[in-house]
Amino acid sequence: MRVARAVTVADLRLIARRRLPRAVFDFIDGAADDEITVRANMADFDHIKLKQRILAGVDGTRLQRNILGVDSSAPLLIGPTGLANMTWPLADEILARESARAGIPFVLSTSSGSTLEEVAAVESGRRWFQLYVFKDRTITEKLIARARVAGYEALVITVDVPVVGKRRRDDRNGFTIPLTLTASSVFDFALHPRWCLNMLRHGVPEMRNFSEALAISRASSHAALMNAQLDSSLQWDVIAWLRERWSGPILVKGVLSVEDASAAVLHGVDGIIVSNHGGRQLDGVSSSVRALGRIAQHLGPSVPLFMDGGVRRGSDIVRAVALGAQAVLIGRPTLYGAAAGGADGVRRCLQILIEDMHRTLAQIGRPSINDVDSDCLA
Repeated sequence: MRVARAVTVADLRLIARRRLPRAVFDFIDGAADDEITVRANMADFDHIKLKQRILAGVDGTRLQRNILGVDSSAPLLIGPTGLANMTWPLADEILARESARAGIPFVLSTSSGSTLEEVAAVESGRRWFQLYVFKDRTITEKLIARARVAGYEALVITVDVPVVGKRRRDDRNGFTIPLTLTASSVFDFALHPRWCLNMLRHGVPEMRNFSEALAISRASSHAALMNAQLDSSLQWDVIAWLRERWSGPILVKGVLSVEDASAAVLHGVDGIIVSNHGGRQLDGVSSSVRALGRIAQHLGPSVPLFMDGGVRRGSDIVRAVALGAQAVLIGRPTLYGAAAGGADGVRRCLQILIEDMHRTLAQIGRPSINDVDSDCLA
């Protein structure tokens, strides 16, 4: 199947699966342990029923949405994904460019394959920076300063990785960062010559935001440095520490409980991203969409809510908005698109979701996404 003929995000996933070596596909597609949570992220959307309304005068539906005080073309962001460049050369820059052209924000991962400066130089658009607060605060402070100079609008602090989750697919495939050659991986790569040629031309992806820190450390690789620097001692006072160093919006990503959401509000965050890290951290926790409903009901409009995890259709985005989300973030869908066809695949992914949102609004009788509320759910 060609990218232009893809009808769903699932179609793009199938193309990506064919075009990527198995170990690389499993790295982006896989999740922690038995992968119960990643399946629940998608399946739980199916249990949220929309209410169809008729004769509602919905000619010309509108998706424009205010996201953190700035108008966006849709309630959608491309979320942070580490080492996206494994799917396609310069994928981080492609994601930034296509999000700008679509009129939606892009969140760059700390562990991106392109530096935050290279991504900032791609095209004018709204860019947020996802940040881990490391044991060596100097590394974190330098990343914050670089993001400020490069014009990033908001910091997204990921707080659900005190330690790295166990991803069994990666273990079984012998997947490492940087990639290492084994008997099985050589055979796997040989079956995907186009991917191998692209990697040879552009270099094996690394977490290049850490290049300076790696040069003065004893770590063997960018990934080893990052894993060694994950700080399991972090507590809520880290928000105040960040406020002293960043004047823009601060969002906390990785909230699943009402208690933690309330604590985030108490400590003055500008937004909460309800997320279980795409099921890649702790298996067996709540799906993001179920947690969103509980948190939104408890907090009301006191702080902007976002969510990620399991979004594969435009109707999923409408459901999330009806439950109280200002917008949703997507990760795997645009990685599938990038793997399937570079910029064309990412553009097709966004087109599929946006067309589906328009169609869903018309079917539920709401002319604007801003008219969507809990009454849209059956």
